[in-house]
Amino acid sequence: MKRVKAACILQTLVFAQKDDCGLTREQQIKLNHDEVSRYKATMDKSYIRYQITEESEQGDGSVIVRVRKQYNDKADVSEYFN
Repeated sequence: MKRVKAACILQTLVFAQKDDCGLTREQQIKLNHDEVSRYKATMDKSYIRYQITEESEQGDGSVIVRVRKQYNDKADVSEYFN
């Protein structure tokens, strides 16, 4: 039998612009940044250990976030976050 002793998930998330929503470009960009903030707050509230390795805004206003997240809260994953 094999078990996962420790693991992390590497994700690249794209918070994209919503098409045809009737908002100005600045309002859409603000909505994207608010969505990123809510995502981080959700992980904080859930006590998920994470590290943002990159966060960048694209020319079209979408936001790309590269995040390293703890997979299992029972294991010591400190080696992944050093």
